[in-house]
Amino acid sequence: MFKSTHILPAGVLAIAGAGTPAQADITKEVEDALNFYHYGSNGAVKMDLNYRWENVDQDNGPIIPGKAPKRVETANANTARLRLGLLSPTFYDFQAYAEYEGNYALQEDYDQGGTTLNRHRDYSLIADPDRSELNQFWLSYKGIADTLIKVGRQRIKFDDDRFIGNVGWRQMESTYDSVLVTHNNQTLFGLTVNAGYLDHVQNIFGETDTLNAPVLNLNYKVGDWGNLIGYGYWLDFRERANYAKSSQTYGLRFDGKSPQFFDTVNFLYTAEWGKQSNYADNPNHYQADRINLMGGLSAFNLTLQGAMEQLNGYGLNKTFNTPLGTNHAFQGWADLFINPLSNATLGQGIRDVFATASYKAMNDTLIVTGMYHDFYDDTGGVEYGSEWDFSILKKFGKHYSLLAKYANFNTENAAFTDTQKIWLQANVSF
Repeated sequence: MFKSTHILPAGVLAIAGAGTPAQADITKEVEDALNFYHYGSNGAVKMDLNYRWENVDQDNGPIIPGKAPKRVETANANTARLRLGLLSPTFYDFQAYAEYEGNYALQEDYDQGGTTLNRHRDYSLIADPDRSELNQFWLSYKGIADTLIKVGRQRIKFDDDRFIGNVGWRQMESTYDSVLVTHNNQTLFGLTVNAGYLDHVQNIFGETDTLNAPVLNLNYKVGDWGNLIGYGYWLDFRERANYAKSSQTYGLRFDGKSPQFFDTVNFLYTAEWGKQSNYADNPNHYQADRINLMGGLSAFNLTLQGAMEQLNGYGLNKTFNTPLGTNHAFQGWADLFINPLSNATLGQGIRDVFATASYKAMNDTLIVTGMYHDFYDDTGGVEYGSEWDFSILKKFGKHYSLLAKYANFNTENAAFTDTQKIWLQANVSF
């Protein structure tokens, strides 16, 4: 196993010169060229270019109950994604934004996923399709005190993106045709209200899912100690193929960090509970809980955390699930548990016990992260496997970065497959 085909990007280290004086001068000229000023407010041209090489080495493809495991070839994807947007100046409290997003596959030795794409099923899945789309197109209004109203296709991110996010790790992100009202309450100082309605989601495959989904997120800042958050999400998926994703979820979360002790040490903590049940046309009647706990400390640029996330399950399609979340950030970067509805074993729920260590150096421009996960069912009696994750991120000023990332999942459970993933990435963003 792990027979990686090393097809590396020829120019992946070119950004390394971005910190030189000559490069800094060029960067300033580009910044000035992309920004313009009218009516005393800023408009701009936005650009984000992301190159990625991803390698996925697995013993088998997706495990389907009742069928023999299917051997798959090692997948390699060389992709370059461009986002290009135009932000208008603010005019009588109105502002508009339009953004194109296109992903070009220089090498297509991989299964692109989705339901309408040209799939290469002899390879492992890499969810970065060769597609172009209108990624954002919105109009905002801020003429009401302490309130922003935004209508149209937009990026939405709540809290840690577990329930509502943009799936920002993938080349093609998720955006929402929606109305979102954000209000910072000045009477009850520290309260932020996000209330909205989601009509469609343009997903990471460049496909459109129809929704009927009110969402509510209340965030109250509790002094210097953290944030108390309450939320309700009512997701009604309108296509029959997506009915099993329809759910109603309610939850409470408190997270933050303590003031410094001994001038150097912060304590970190998260406590969260959520309850989910079927909603709308979901034919599966269930109720399931989610528990999310974390404790840690940070000192001398080093952060150490221990955590547990548990999503309960009570049978096939009766599992706590988060179909609009940025799920790559949870339960291991190998993404073996990214959709509990796609694996019958995960109907028994999942418990992820994990530890994280992160170190920042060179004025926070170099970030090294390592994680270890142990995965079980929600009783702790059935082991699914374990995983190591590592990443190194190097930033060059505000606009340039390089990333190397690795995930290695090992299992003796026949419902899953050993998986190794490697990523190299270069990003330029203005």
